Amino acid sequence: MTDKQPVAPENCQTMADVRTGVDAVDRELIALLARRFGYMDAAARIKAERDAVRDEPRKAQVLANVRRAADDAGISADLAAQLWEILVEDSIAYELVQWDGLRG
Repeated sequence: MTDKQPVAPENCQTMADVRTGVDAVDRELIALLARRFGYMDAAARIKAERDAVRDEPRKAQVLANVRRAADDAGISADLAAQLWEILVEDSIAYELVQWDGLRG
């Protein structure tokens, strides 16, 4: 990875500019994922019952929110929903492990 500051996509002049920008966004996404999983830690701590970890109505709400946000951003809602399906399922699995670890 490079220390070069990324330029906005519309200002990219070279593939090096594009790659620097993509790498910077990837680092931001990883930081956001780490923050999101911090909320899974909090949920595991707060939820009194293990059965509460899997909340299908909440999952449906999250996926609907993502579809709307993707539409609003002008990107594929189907792709966003596919990515979030994986993210939510992995988040549930992670939260179950954390929940068990706190009470085991």
